[in-house]
Amino acid sequence: MSAGKEAILRDVAGLAGVSIKTASRVLNEDPRVAPLTRAKVLSAMSQLEYRPDPAARSLRAGRDRSVGVVVDSIGDVFVASLVSSIETLLADAGYQVLMASSHRDIDRERAIVQDFHQRRCAGVIVMPSSRDSLNDMRLGDLPVVFVDRKGDRADSQSVVVDDFELARLATQHLIDHGHQRIGILSDSRTVSTTDSRHLGYCRAMQDAGLAIDPALVRDDCPDERFVLGAVTELFALESPPTALISTNTRLSLGVVPALHLVGRTHTGFVAFGDFPMAASLTPAVTVIDHSPRRIGGIAAHTLLKRINGELATGVSEPIVVSAGLIPRGSGELPPCADASTVASRSGSGATQVFWPIDKGVEMTSAAITAEGGRR
Repeated sequence: MSAGKEAILRDVAGLAGVSIKTASRVLNEDPRVAPLTRAKVLSAMSQLEYRPDPAARSLRAGRDRSVGVVVDSIGDVFVASLVSSIETLLADAGYQVLMASSHRDIDRERAIVQDFHQRRCAGVIVMPSSRDSLNDMRLGDLPVVFVDRKGDRADSQSVVVDDFELARLATQHLIDHGHQRIGILSDSRTVSTTDSRHLGYCRAMQDAGLAIDPALVRDDCPDERFVLGAVTELFALESPPTALISTNTRLSLGVVPALHLVGRTHTGFVAFGDFPMAASLTPAVTVIDHSPRRIGGIAAHTLLKRINGELATGVSEPIVVSAGLIPRGSGELPPCADASTVASRSGSGATQVFWPIDKGVEMTSAAITAEGGRR
């Protein structure tokens, strides 16, 4: 081989004393190659600093060493942590992750998945906009794993948490601590996870014989920018809530400072999704810990099994990832009629309730995103 010339597979085969076909089998991890022969070829690759051509390997194998991931938005704290976990596990397995945001646009989601299929991706992980969004797509034998929400596509797998039960648990927890007027803040109920959480909230209220006041149900908060207005309106009611549930981390980032700004830091509060500063506030925030890192890791592991043919084809039951409630203080606050009551309690030796917000919501969001939404 000429000096300065990049090694090709023919050079590797020559140095190892094998045929190009045998060298190619070693490169493609064919188990039929004898261990001694494999060692010779790998040694030759190392000596020649041989670097395989990914495009050529893709054409030979029929698929690339890449995986497509489609999510709502990488800017979401939960999603960022989910994708980070997926990327770490797949990278360890030798796969590159190609990521795209659908922004809950079904047509965009389908176009992205089709593009990944045409790029010969080994598989895709999708946070679906709806359960049937990919049902009629012709994707051949492309392995598909849905994450965070269920998908109905045949021969796919969904990795989810029990959103209904977790919301019921959060609501029941507040009821057990004496609350009857419990508000819930969410984005649109057209999102399946959000709808399930609302249903879980309603079930707990009904089981406890409590009326569900429509005025306490706010499903019009896409992100934290809308929370302050919603919280202000909730506490302007003649009978305001004594406790709140936020259904995702984006909204929790808005609820914490909003309660301070409206002087209602004595309000019981349970957040869906943990975040780094949640345990450092006073009181610390009680959370439903449905870890995105755990969900993402299981989704990636499931996809690898499908890529490697380790899972049976056909309809698969969803994988339900375990999650639970972490009591830290905010969800254990008793009902309190108004701020003056809190002041009198503080004066009588009770613990003062305070959420620091000097850095503001925007700084809070940035700090959490920078930490990858770690738990």
